[in-house]
Amino acid sequence: MLFNSYEFIFWFLPVALMVFFLLGRVNVKLAAAWLAVASLAFYGYWSPKYVLLLLASASFNYFCGRAIAKHAGTDSGRALLAGSIGADLVLLCLYKYADFFLSSVNGIADTHLQLLRIALPIGISFFTFTQIAFLVDCYKRIAREYSFIHYLLFVSYFPHLIAGPILHHTEIMPQFASAAPYRPSARSFAIGLTVLAIGLAKKVLIADNFADYATPVFTAAHGGVPIRLVAAWVGAIAYTFQLYFDFSGYSDMAIGLSKLFGVNLPINFFSPYKSTNIIEFWRRWHMTLSRFLRDYLYFPLGGNRKGELRRCANLMITMLLGGLWHGANWTFVAWGGLHGIYLLINHGWESVRPHSKSPTLPGKCFAGAMTFLAVVVGWVFFRAEDFGTATNILRGMTGFNGITAQNQSGGFWAVLTHLIPQLGIIFEGTLENMETPGRFEMEVLLVTGALLVWAMPNTQQIAERLEAVFGSSHVPLFYRRAVPALAGLFLALALLQMQKVSAFLYFQF
Repeated sequence: MLFNSYEFIFWFLPVALMVFFLLGRVNVKLAAAWLAVASLAFYGYWSPKYVLLLLASASFNYFCGRAIAKHAGTDSGRALLAGSIGADLVLLCLYKYADFFLSSVNGIADTHLQLLRIALPIGISFFTFTQIAFLVDCYKRIAREYSFIHYLLFVSYFPHLIAGPILHHTEIMPQFASAAPYRPSARSFAIGLTVLAIGLAKKVLIADNFADYATPVFTAAHGGVPIRLVAAWVGAIAYTFQLYFDFSGYSDMAIGLSKLFGVNLPINFFSPYKSTNIIEFWRRWHMTLSRFLRDYLYFPLGGNRKGELRRCANLMITMLLGGLWHGANWTFVAWGGLHGIYLLINHGWESVRPHSKSPTLPGKCFAGAMTFLAVVVGWVFFRAEDFGTATNILRGMTGFNGITAQNQSGGFWAVLTHLIPQLGIIFEGTLENMETPGRFEMEVLLVTGALLVWAMPNTQQIAERLEAVFGSSHVPLFYRRAVPALAGLFLALALLQMQKVSAFLYFQF
């Protein structure tokens, strides 16, 4: 079931909320059990058979965690931890990487191993990583959970289950154990609905429209059509904005939905394109994944404690595996490796640049532009189906596939109008057949995207201001009227555009 579907908004969510709060008045354990069952039903809407896989995984890790906690710090505890994590990784690799491994062997060794072609369970990477972190913290005596219902809810909680954030038990389990979430709160509803509406608008009104310009370019590139300069940049930047608003929209909706139930999820996305270097970018993009990779991979490898050479190797290993986590394709590995190189360069520059002077505004703008450009290049690998597609787009972006011989003096849109049909790429009605409204729509979309990315506060900053306003005993009349009206406007516009329902991009990971 998708957050951006009528079934979810008008059926699943109201029923889940109503029964949750009704049971919360009777017994909080029953309410928690209901929310766990509702979350499993949400997951099973996609494929009922994989509910058993999720239940089996949660049950296995719950009992393993209990056993590990009892033997924490001992050899048997370490053996239990290693075996439990190993079993989780085997399950993940079987479903996500088995065919990738077999096809890679076939390509390298010229063999003909038969692929398994197993369907990838949605969200398996997220609930696997969440539980691995729980097992490690059980061994460290940080986590001890004795309620199976709370643990199952922690793992299956539907706002985060499909595409994150990757939860830490200390962030979520104490909330389920307290009485606060089981009582409806007007303040939580006001903030939650506002954030939910903003996230839905990002996905439906912005991200999905950028997809109309990104997808044709990458599809044509995959088909072998040489992508020329303007089309390549249009496709790359359109995808850059599409992914931004798609993922931030999902993250906003997850936080807003959870807020309706009185539960606070961690921030997973904080204006990453405002970053002035790649280190900062990874502190702002998919923040819970960055935290997981740092705490449960980079630090255990040794971090920066064993010399500069070892630190560089640990960083590259972390980024390569982080890239592979996103998908079973060598292009994801290349994307992770590219960001690993970016980070090494960034750390090297930080070690030699003078820190006594504050950066000037032009310096910040230049650094931000270079960071954004590096991220755009990385997203080409992230989006491309293979290296041939990525190479085609990158050649186009650098002009090696040609620019265009027509209407150079006619401005950007004149060049674009003549270039795109030559590539065999069709937007809705083709650009050459579009009248001014069609061109104007794309201009407005690009300008709107840029303004929202660089000039406006992000959703978390808006939510913080709303928390401060609604936390006051004297809420101004303007806010009591303006906030619901604005949220209602966003929600209404998004609902009107939901005739074509598209999955969130991070569902495939």
